[in-house]
Amino acid sequence: MEIRENITLAPYTTFCVGGPARWFMEAASEADLTEAVSFARAKNVPLFVLGGGSNLLVADKGFPGAVVHVVNRGIREEMDGEHGIFTVAAGEDWDRFVSTVVARDFAGIECMAGIPGTVGGTPVQNVGAYGQEVASTIVAVRALDRASLRMVDFSAANCQFGYRRSIFNSTARDRYIVTEVGYRLRLHGAPHLAYKDLAEAFADKPATPKLTQVRKTVRSIRRKKGMLLVKGDKDCRSAGSFFKNPVVSESQLADISARVSKEANLAGQAEAAPIPHFAAEPGTVKLLAGWLIEHAGFPKGFALGAAGISSRHTLALVNRGEATADEILALRDQIRKRVLAQFGICLEQEPVYLSGS
Repeated sequence: MEIRENITLAPYTTFCVGGPARWFMEAASEADLTEAVSFARAKNVPLFVLGGGSNLLVADKGFPGAVVHVVNRGIREEMDGEHGIFTVAAGEDWDRFVSTVVARDFAGIECMAGIPGTVGGTPVQNVGAYGQEVASTIVAVRALDRASLRMVDFSAANCQFGYRRSIFNSTARDRYIVTEVGYRLRLHGAPHLAYKDLAEAFADKPATPKLTQVRKTVRSIRRKKGMLLVKGDKDCRSAGSFFKNPVVSESQLADISARVSKEANLAGQAEAAPIPHFAAEPGTVKLLAGWLIEHAGFPKGFALGAAGISSRHTLALVNRGEATADEILALRDQIRKRVLAQFGICLEQEPVYLSGS
């Protein structure tokens, strides 16, 4: 495995922002990953694992440690009754995998078409979109334990999945490096049409849509929102949703609704519209971070220097051209401060911030 020095990380991210890594390696096998961990230990520097770079913001000064880019490939398949078990290497492109299984009429991940990044990142974040999460299909995760340098096999239960959470980004953050993921998908399964835009797209159709039609529609919706990577599209220089949709108690929702109604009355406006929300865990609801941001005074297309908000989706912060990481963080801080002041909610950042501190 080649070890390179002072490699700029911006081209490896969808934000197209960031300075150099002191050391940079590409791991095409589990042995390569073990070597990368051993190298970082020998140098006594931190090691960062890079996948598709779609959920990452790199500091302008770069990263003084070692970066290992996971590029292993391969898909194994076996049938289990009406289900296919697909064991996929972490370096495989996620959207390409979705396209492959959907074309063969395997259901379970069709609503997650168009999400950028690699397979290895999906269990870490419990990636989800339009009513589906990978947690509902993952049956196994194989990973390298950095502490023991041994491979560990996780069941779905061991992954401790939650909303955009898993053991890999919470209680065991930075301990494991995912090398492959197993998904259980239903052959000839019905498409998942719980998401409002999807349901409406097929509402007047006489028959249940094919999985390929659902995938195509999902990609179309994502493109309209600037959430599909399209070369030359300025709204695509982002990390997708920059903030997580906050989960609050039902009493918090009532307090926020009362606050919004009071502000509407003081402004002489008609009764405020209900705050959009969805049921979450018992006693809690999920709010839309994009709605909170827009109603805190940050519309689509808002700009702060070379950083901005997507012209098509309030939840996506974008690099409008030559933005620095500091400019993006400054915009993040402005949004957080105003949402906190207006709604009493501290928005949680979704992308990883990689820096030397």
